[in-house]
Amino acid sequence: MNRKLALIGLISDTHGLLRDEALRALKGSDLIIHAGDVGNREIIDKLKSIAPVFAVRGNVDTEPWASALPETEVVEAGAATIFVLHDVHALDLNPAAAGFQIVVSGHSHNPARMERDGVLYINPGSAGPRRFQLPVTIARLNLSQTPWKVDFIDLYAAFLTNE
Repeated sequence: MNRKLALIGLISDTHGLLRDEALRALKGSDLIIHAGDVGNREIIDKLKSIAPVFAVRGNVDTEPWASALPETEVVEAGAATIFVLHDVHALDLNPAAAGFQIVVSGHSHNPARMERDGVLYINPGSAGPRRFQLPVTIARLNLSQTPWKVDFIDLYAAFLTNE
């Protein structure tokens, strides 16, 4: 992978719904990571029209097309090595000891950013159908500055603005 990658779009839990707001928010990404629960293969194809895509299989990705998606993925982006999986609670390694600087996961539908043992953990939240009162979000990870910057984009607010 190109070592000059700087802007990474992070998306998860689309559950078969890829909003126009998500596509607009991901434009300009050097690559896109989908942290599972894709919902259908067309979502991956649409994301690939913006940038190269790395996607993992989530617990709802049970159709035959999804068997091609790995359960975990390692993405080299600039100076960062990123470990991707759907549910962070299924993490069966020590990311810091394994040399990962970033872990990207989904599953909870709750956007979050935290650091532990020098590793940045990011959950972009859910970009698919709204669940309970949780926000509808994606995230953008900027590796061109130190410390790395994570921005969460509320797609539901963008949807209301564009109605």
